[in-house]
Amino acid sequence: MCYTCGFKMHFSSVSPKLLLQLCISTIHSIFASVFSKVRYWTAGGCKGSVSVLPAAAAAAAAADSKLNQSKDRDATTPTSVNYHFTRKCNYKCGFCFHTAKTSFVLPLEEAQRGLKLLKESGMEKINFSGGEPFLHEKGEFLGEMVQFCKQDLQLPSVSIVSNGSMIKEKWFQKYGAYLDILAVSCDSFDEATNQLIGRAQGRKSHLENLYKIRNWCQQYKVAFKINSVINTFNIDEDMSEHIMELNPVRWKVFQCLLIDGENAGQDALREAERFVISDQQFQEFLDRHSNVSCLVPESNEKMRNSYLILDEYMRFLDCREGRKDPSKSILDVGVKEAICFSGFDEKMFLKRGGKYVWSKADMKLEW
Repeated sequence: MCYTCGFKMHFSSVSPKLLLQLCISTIHSIFASVFSKVRYWTAGGCKGSVSVLPAAAAAAAAADSKLNQSKDRDATTPTSVNYHFTRKCNYKCGFCFHTAKTSFVLPLEEAQRGLKLLKESGMEKINFSGGEPFLHEKGEFLGEMVQFCKQDLQLPSVSIVSNGSMIKEKWFQKYGAYLDILAVSCDSFDEATNQLIGRAQGRKSHLENLYKIRNWCQQYKVAFKINSVINTFNIDEDMSEHIMELNPVRWKVFQCLLIDGENAGQDALREAERFVISDQQFQEFLDRHSNVSCLVPESNEKMRNSYLILDEYMRFLDCREGRKDPSKSILDVGVKEAICFSGFDEKMFLKRGGKYVWSKADMKLEW
């Protein structure tokens, strides 16, 4: 018996050369038969028939489908997104961690396309930031996006973070109805301290703008919020009286954070090391203001990975390594793929109170 070919013969009666030729010929026939069947299956000729290979392929396809469904269930939903659509700013805050490394701003149509993709992926809240978001086109670009998100996309919450210096009343008249929350950054209620920090433009009063904008928010029915970065220059200040007088819906209190390439390191545009405070100092500030009911504290631990941040190219920024590593743009690869590289910690997002009553229609405020 030739075990290679399966033929029964008397080896003594067949020359070695002939035997080798018979084996090779038989092997060729086997491969030709297999190749023909594979082509038949690939072309769809086996539809309706029962065979082992298509059944195995179907089982593999079903397993892949279940795996993809599992991945879809586990995929991060961009519930709340911070879109830093511009890096340009008229202030020079010494601890800024999103600096003017580029002057790029997407065309409005492309920005709206990206916002639509985010809404289709589950976004409920969009926050526009910078840089200073009112600087580009004197706030018109921002206003168009705010209106688009509320009117066209029907988002539950549309908010802005601004330094307040560029906001005019006519902007509220035109776009205020589409805005849920306006947060104004204020790190001190002492003008000299704001000057030292860099939260100022020339000799203009930052605090005058703050109170003026608070009144406009009241008049045009926009929820008012204050953001403060606690650092070496304001760590000993007691802001309780001013905060309670302004009565914001939320007072977000951040611990000064270092980000390599932004406000720390060789390629940074800021040197924020001199602004950094310890965890204990931050806690002491919080204890001093424990009577302020609207205070929402955010330490470095809570802040670093609990925000979904889009840069000016609509790339998610991963801060897990202490720097901002960009994903590919959602405009190029979609939200589902890009968000995998965001470094987003959804558990910390929920732990720090990232999801709250953020639609002004649900806040039941007395205007």
